[in-house]
Amino acid sequence: MKFSKKPVLGILIALLLLPVAIFSQNLEAFEENVTEFTLDNGLHFIIVERTVAPVASFVTFVNVGGVDEPAGHTGIAHIFEHMVFKGSKTVGTTNWEEEQEYIDRMDEAYRAWLNEKYRPRPDEEKMEQHWEDFERYKEKASEYVVTNEFDDIISREGATGLNARTGYDFTDYFYSLPQNKAELWFSLESDRFQNPVFREFYEEKDVIREERRSGVDSDPFGRLREEFLSIAFSAHPYGRSLIGWPSDITATTIEDTRNFFETYYTNENFTFAIVGDVDPNEMRELAEIYFGGIESTHEAPTVKTIEPGQRGERRFVIEEETQPILMLGYHTVSQTHEDWPALELLSSILSDGRTSRMYRRLVQDEEKALAVQTATGFPGSKYPSLFITFALPNQGIGLDEIEEAIYEEFEKVKEGDITQQELDRAITNARASLVRSLNSNMGLAMRLARIQGQQGDWRRLFTYVDELQNVTLEDLQRVAEQYLVKERRTVGKIVNVDADDEVSEAH
Repeated sequence: MKFSKKPVLGILIALLLLPVAIFSQNLEAFEENVTEFTLDNGLHFIIVERTVAPVASFVTFVNVGGVDEPAGHTGIAHIFEHMVFKGSKTVGTTNWEEEQEYIDRMDEAYRAWLNEKYRPRPDEEKMEQHWEDFERYKEKASEYVVTNEFDDIISREGATGLNARTGYDFTDYFYSLPQNKAELWFSLESDRFQNPVFREFYEEKDVIREERRSGVDSDPFGRLREEFLSIAFSAHPYGRSLIGWPSDITATTIEDTRNFFETYYTNENFTFAIVGDVDPNEMRELAEIYFGGIESTHEAPTVKTIEPGQRGERRFVIEEETQPILMLGYHTVSQTHEDWPALELLSSILSDGRTSRMYRRLVQDEEKALAVQTATGFPGSKYPSLFITFALPNQGIGLDEIEEAIYEEFEKVKEGDITQQELDRAITNARASLVRSLNSNMGLAMRLARIQGQQGDWRRLFTYVDELQNVTLEDLQRVAEQYLVKERRTVGKIVNVDADDEVSEAH
């Protein structure tokens, strides 16, 4: 489909200035520049022609994340994400057949070592022999590796922003290329997902262990966040460690990771978004050439565990010599629930920006906090999750004092204290945030792919603004009364306690 030469960004800015009541009507203008199709094998593509500059951004969104990991293998989604950058059977190797033979032998030796290690009475001599075999095969496999060949190929062709993200709800892979290199993306992307290899698997697990050490074990907020989720969720996989528990990282093998890929990286879980100066017809032809031959797949399993209602407030305290931190979380709903827009606007009114209630009171006026922030959808939004608040106290201010002040602000909402002016400002800020997120090709591609992949229709990116506009003051009061209650609450603290001090009792 063809569209006018006017840049998409200009159209979106114009939409921002229009009354929200006609925002969704102008979606029709945006749709004229969108080409959307699904191949016979179920792979879905969204193409947006945007002739601002001769570049294009490419996003591969996979509706698979930490929540889908089997018990005993936390972190496996992240491990596989790392593997995708190791190339394929033709990229990153000097002889795949021989390399694969040693990779298979290496994993077999590692599994034998693991099995012996976790016996009630492991045989140390057998363990040592298995480990020697493992190290020998790993060394042999490394002789065939062309390090970073995938990265080097696309970098030589002008790629920028090569990266990936693993979340609880999704994994996505992305980078940008000059528009005349689009076929390179199709060729490499189809190859690395159709022919995944587990090259340098155990070396990469060491990289992930270091990521855990720096992002969790050595980071106070990371430690608090991991502990918090494990207490807030007793059944749902949102309570697991996303980067993986250390023992699970150790226990995960190539065989485990291959099984995870084959089980969850099914065709219906993929959404591809391409935004930039591209010809939609050419993109469709390339999709058929490079992705059309991929066989149809089975349906992937989905999470069926529902978090049971809490029987009362949950609290914990971590004592250590570091910056004190307060974290509160209330069980709420998922992103498709009718109360989600009201909860998002409530969060914005409470803590977004210098005009927000909590910032004015706790940071600006009373100077009790260095920072305070609320958010919806923690740690994910595909399933019922948490409305959270975290705060960093100023020197000499106790966490109990800040906690009480936060509850007082929540009570004001329940009493109907929010004004229409505050609600209108929150809606305006949400609309502005949408436009800012679409400023770049990559931002637009990421948002379209994720909403399509998780909610089944990328148009909700635009129609959601109407849902925000329909939120009333009564809705804000109602969701606060319904969800921000003690029995739904988990409270976590890092307390810096001196030797002569006593930890204040939980109230």
